[in-house]
Amino acid sequence: MPSPPTPAARRLGGASVVLLALAAATPLTVVTAVVPGAYADSGLLALPLLFAGLGLLMLAFTAGYTAMIRRAPGQGALYTFIARGLGRPAGVGAAWLALLSYNALQIGLYGVVAAAAAPLADVEWWVAAGACWVVVAGCGLLGLARTVWLPAVLVVAGIVVAVAYAVANLLDPAAGRLSWTALDPVHLTGVSRPVLGLLFVVGAFAFVGIETTAAYAEDVHAPRRSTARAAVLSVLLLTVLYAASSWAMAVGAGPGRIVAASTARGPELAFDLASARLAPWAVTLGRALVVAGLLAAMLALHHTIARYVVALGRERVLSAGLAAPRPASFTQSLAAGLVIGVCAGFDLDPVESLGRRLAIGGGLGILLLLLATSLAALLLLNRHPGDEGIWRRFGAPSASTIGFGALAYLAYLQFPGLVAAALATVLLGVLYAVVLRFARPVTYAGIGLGGAAVVVAPSTLTVPRPRSPGAHRPDRVNRLAG
Repeated sequence: MPSPPTPAARRLGGASVVLLALAAATPLTVVTAVVPGAYADSGLLALPLLFAGLGLLMLAFTAGYTAMIRRAPGQGALYTFIARGLGRPAGVGAAWLALLSYNALQIGLYGVVAAAAAPLADVEWWVAAGACWVVVAGCGLLGLARTVWLPAVLVVAGIVVAVAYAVANLLDPAAGRLSWTALDPVHLTGVSRPVLGLLFVVGAFAFVGIETTAAYAEDVHAPRRSTARAAVLSVLLLTVLYAASSWAMAVGAGPGRIVAASTARGPELAFDLASARLAPWAVTLGRALVVAGLLAAMLALHHTIARYVVALGRERVLSAGLAAPRPASFTQSLAAGLVIGVCAGFDLDPVESLGRRLAIGGGLGILLLLLATSLAALLLLNRHPGDEGIWRRFGAPSASTIGFGALAYLAYLQFPGLVAAALATVLLGVLYAVVLRFARPVTYAGIGLGGAAVVVAPSTLTVPRPRSPGAHRPDRVNRLAG
């Protein structure tokens, strides 16, 4: 098995992990595209409260998640947790689903970035996607320690712009009066249950990325403390940003006009509100940082996928040649490049073929992984109790399991085909694990252990009977003889 990482490999701090998790969530894209779309499709004024509720669910998830991190940090984060809590076959199924889902998300962003770059440059979509692919592939080969500054700078700049747009809307509200209508819970009752369920699912997608923190356990100085704190901090920052930005957008457009304005303008609404309150360069900068934020998300997801591949290669679930970062990174870049080339060759719609379908499918897969991780934490933490309190060991994992279970059911009602495809992927992984159990039992025994050495004792080993204590003493011998 490969040797464990040396202390020199642990170059990153906790702040870098937080920024990588935030980059994977594409916060500026959520604020400028998802929030107006949610207002337009649902007519729900209390959208900030929905984000706040989802933030509480994510915090409940991080309670059990961080407990699992402190027990067993590793690069293949979610699948290793699931393997320990639900069994090795479920762990391999989760690994297959994680690779499919993260690749779908990352490749789907290449279609989205083409649409985001259209107002800035009149080029073919595959030119913008190809340029981003070159940057991602190059940074992947250089390594995370040398290139982590790029997604960190891009995501910080995007968050600053999102905050600036929100502050501008709050300082100059519609009709000159600050409205609290969007924070009134009574508006949650005015939406039909199917629409509200779809909103919860889409809102949960906006938090995808917070679960990637544990994948960087071998890159940070203090893996247990840094990755656990990064998960909690990223959830808090995203919850505040989404809730505040959606409220500020309703204030800027007016509570009575936000739905109509979102329906009419769509993703342009955020920039329309900014152009009425800020200098023109601020709008141009915002558009550029949306593209930059998507690039940062591609980089963060690329590094996450590479770490999953390295973990699977180290455990011999995949080829042992993928147990190093560069081959794993090259393999992922090659897969993304092939998909982009096929879509460009067949002249497919990038937003529909790459962006929307792959992004939704990837988000659904991550949602199922969060559900399985919550259940694994509930079972493992109570099967082998440690120093965790009752809330972290039982309360929080139970709440997150129920919450994600409800979201998975709502997702199935809206996207039954995609959920069925995700479950089929899990089933294939489970069958592969069963084959490994009989074909390569030593490899099977090491699943979820991060490449640690596995010692298998033969079942026919004879264990000698222990001698009677004190049988060698003379008084004992004489007494037994008499």
